[in-house]
Amino acid sequence: MNEQDSLTAYAASFIDELARNQVKHAVISPGSRSTPLALLLAEHPDITIHINVDERSAGFFALGLAKASHEPVAMLCTSGTATANFYPAIVEAFYARVPLIVLTADRPHELRDVGAPQTIDQIQMYGKHVKWFAEMAIPENTDVMVRYARTISARAAATAVKQPRGPVHVNFPLREPLVPAMQDVQTYRGQREATVQVEAGDLSLSAKQMDNLASLLNQSKAAMIVCGELQTTESREAIIQLADKWNVPILADPLSQLRSGQSAVNIIDCYDTILRAERACEAFSPDLILRFGAMPVSKPLLLYMKKQRQAVHMVVDGGAGWREPAGLATNMIQSEETSFCQGMTARLQEAQDSIWLSKWVTINHAAKQALSSIRDGAELDEGKLFSLLSDLMPEDSHLFVGNSMPIRDLDTFFFTNNKSIHTYANRGANGIDGVVSTALGVSTVKENTVLVIGDLSFFHDMNGLLAAKLQKQNLTILLVNNDGGGIFSFLPQSSEKEYFEVLFGTPHGLDFELAVKLYGGNYHKVQNWDDFQENFTKSFTVPGLKVIEVPTNREENVLKHRELWNYVSREMNIVLDKEKP
Repeated sequence: MNEQDSLTAYAASFIDELARNQVKHAVISPGSRSTPLALLLAEHPDITIHINVDERSAGFFALGLAKASHEPVAMLCTSGTATANFYPAIVEAFYARVPLIVLTADRPHELRDVGAPQTIDQIQMYGKHVKWFAEMAIPENTDVMVRYARTISARAAATAVKQPRGPVHVNFPLREPLVPAMQDVQTYRGQREATVQVEAGDLSLSAKQMDNLASLLNQSKAAMIVCGELQTTESREAIIQLADKWNVPILADPLSQLRSGQSAVNIIDCYDTILRAERACEAFSPDLILRFGAMPVSKPLLLYMKKQRQAVHMVVDGGAGWREPAGLATNMIQSEETSFCQGMTARLQEAQDSIWLSKWVTINHAAKQALSSIRDGAELDEGKLFSLLSDLMPEDSHLFVGNSMPIRDLDTFFFTNNKSIHTYANRGANGIDGVVSTALGVSTVKENTVLVIGDLSFFHDMNGLLAAKLQKQNLTILLVNNDGGGIFSFLPQSSEKEYFEVLFGTPHGLDFELAVKLYGGNYHKVQNWDDFQENFTKSFTVPGLKVIEVPTNREENVLKHRELWNYVSREMNIVLDKEKP
């Protein structure tokens, strides 16, 4: 048995086992040392490959694919610094709980630490940012080693999707020759031995534990539910059913998917603005806060919760993590969210006083009415852009939002609607890198995908546009260009006028039309809102990459936001005055 036969049997078995464990997509960056794995991924009939030349972009592209499909995605690169370029996407996947199977080719052991080219230390290179690491043995075509390859493959796939989901890393030291015997692959695939079948269950509480927690819910007179990013439709429905029976408000982050396609009247979507006003904060003093999902985007909400020291703070996490930056949790509940909600709903004795919920709904309505006044302005404005999106996005569409100001404007201006608009963002590590590539990954499996992104974030990932060109991706990008880092204008350092523009504002003066044309995309810079609406609506009928630039002014944007917040505060005060006895 020669080395090529060993390589073929061993690597083909590993790839086949990935497919048998529901890995349907693989993102491949070209390289020499990774040749056998790349060829075998491309050859497998049950795996769709996506080529991305830039490993940094490829990692985020795989992240977007996994986010949108809710399934594990494999990503492959060659040895050396290519592996390091995967790192930012792996970090995001780890904190956002996205299942990735990271496959890195490596030099064999005899070529390590001896000055061989394109060789770095790849052992445990992603550290604590992967759930599991495996250093593969050198390929052999024996029953024991073929079974070993299949077992590691099955374990990698199972570990990636086990709660909390996340990335795993498998490193392949490979000797030359690197081209497998492709004519024999089907033979080796047919000789599959049964490997271990991983059966993973959900975390759950005992009946006694559920009874004890339900007693706290039944004692509460002014409870609230706070929802960050949620993973499943079932958990969202169960949370709504619990809130309906309990008669409590749901403060729903836009990534919770509770703001679109839901009909629940108790969903509060303007809490970020409401809780900026001190008087409004004082008007709502909960005795129990029940949290689901990741921590919401809103900083005012976090500050508000930190002040509620008198309340019981429950955090429910089916991944048994510790998502509790407020530091006030009284109950960290390790239970799958749907079963927890169903258990609580069945144990609730009676609904709470509707006055508490009505007060939230009334103030939310007042805030929403005041915030909607942003639509009256004629100037191109970042807040108005997000206010219009729920009207202009198609039914069952997908909205990816960049970090910094875009995600915050989404939180402020994206209100409840019945269109089933699914929202995405990279909120694991909250970085501005890789956003274009992640959105392109989403658009691979989701039609009518729109990305709203700031100019600096767009610049960070312009390499990602090559995937749109090579793979003929359909994506509409709304490029909000205020010529710099808009979010810093809202922060304390904006008062340091002498250094602000150089260190934080960082104006670039780039003409993005040239970049879009370089990658074969359609570009349009809007002049007014009629122009925007016409081109945005038309973009869903035009195939390929479409970039619609919306120029705005950073200083004016800050002034408008602050004026609007003050106006909303005054309108809420009127409502609160009416409620005085």
